Amino acid sequence: MKIATFNINNVNRRLPNLLDWLDRARPDAVCLQELKAADADFPAAALAAAGYGAVWRGQKTWNGVAILARGATPVLIRNALPGDATDMQSRYIEAAVSGTVVGSIYLPNGNPRPGPKFAYKLDWFARLQAHARTLLDSGAPVVLAGDFNAVPTDLHIDIYSMRSWKDDALVQPETRAAYAELLAQGWTDSLRMLFPEAPIYTFWDYKRRRWERDAGLRIDHLLLSPSVRDRLKEGGVDREERGREGASDHAPAWISLKRARRSRLFG
Repeated sequence: MKIATFNINNVNRRLPNLLDWLDRARPDAVCLQELKAADADFPAAALAAAGYGAVWRGQKTWNGVAILARGATPVLIRNALPGDATDMQSRYIEAAVSGTVVGSIYLPNGNPRPGPKFAYKLDWFARLQAHARTLLDSGAPVVLAGDFNAVPTDLHIDIYSMRSWKDDALVQPETRAAYAELLAQGWTDSLRMLFPEAPIYTFWDYKRRRWERDAGLRIDHLLLSPSVRDRLKEGGVDREERGREGASDHAPAWISLKRARRSRLFG
């Protein structure tokens, strides 16, 4: 089973890029972020014609998350992160795909900081930690994938240079501590497990020729619950997608899992 995450940065504007990548990469499940489209404008018909069923929660102009499944329709579990009924931002969706629970995450950016946007980021992170603990306690096979807007370390393997980013919300001690607390629950950072010492970037800002200079960051992650960790085979980042005409500023990250026994939870 191949699971990918892709911050598409406007699903309708970049639909040709997405469809071309789906045809080449053929992932079994895809977590999308930054749809930037209202529910009614999500391109479900075009994705269905490409062989992918979908569940989504859109939001006009901003945010928006979706889960795609090849040759099937994901079984929707929830379309919001628990813990704050007043939060109307579309940043989390969860579904079952082939017996695995998949969560698509678009964690708040948090800039500028300090201020309400950074406070919202940390509060959302705390809510994610609480829900992630519940998922672990369920014993279900779970993959939490998406744009976490968190660079785990200031090492070159996670960020090309700290000089331009030292004041950014993505690299602050509070952000990194929140991400580390997730891992401490028992989640596995799959790409770092596979490539413990290699630079792995998933995002290259449009500004300052950062793609051309390979001035990237690792902010898109696929976290695995313990039972899924044992099934991990391979993974990577489809970097070439970032260099295509009209590309998102993110590239798809993906993992491949060994086949699991049939899940009792989902039949």
